[in-house]
Amino acid sequence: MSQFFHIHPENPQQRLLKQAVQIIKQGGVVVYPTDSGYALGCHVGDKNAMDRITKIRQISGDHHFTLLCRDLSELSVYAKVENTAFRLIKNNTPGAYTFILKGTKEVPRRLLNDKKKTIGLRIPENKVALALLQELGEPLLSTSLILPGQQFAEADPDDMRSQLERQVDLIMHGGVIGEDPTTVVDLSEDGATVLREGRGDPTPFL
Repeated sequence: MSQFFHIHPENPQQRLLKQAVQIIKQGGVVVYPTDSGYALGCHVGDKNAMDRITKIRQISGDHHFTLLCRDLSELSVYAKVENTAFRLIKNNTPGAYTFILKGTKEVPRRLLNDKKKTIGLRIPENKVALALLQELGEPLLSTSLILPGQQFAEADPDDMRSQLERQVDLIMHGGVIGEDPTTVVDLSEDGATVLREGRGDPTPFL
């Protein structure tokens, strides 16, 4: 049976954040709010937890997960960022963007794109997500909470509880949040390529 935390969307309770981080570090799978809807997250180095997320979503093993980072310096540890790309990211984060970048040796090989050796990274603009990352002290492996047969991410944590309470370890209720997907920008080669237009304004990358 999963735990269920009512967490304040503007001033997340430190006590609850500490408990959430403990669950993540012990191999737990958590549901938490972001600026693009609710997401499933787990520890970057925990393959078993990642496999559980894959099973919950019924996605293939080559699904592209994202690393949520708390700031640019952390993002730079996990991705190779050239000067031009760095400036673009700096000017548009935190925000609803996912950046595709070449991964460094800090990224587990199972998370990298087989051919391009890339990984999706982002710095969210959501106070609960950022506070959770700050308390965790490292990136969170993440994917949108889109259940099998659905097109969009779940919005209401009370509905998630009835569907997922036996499959996840924690649901962080930060309010009802509709899905508003991130804008995906590929910065792994020269220049920028917008792969998907979402909530983030694509103009700076065109």
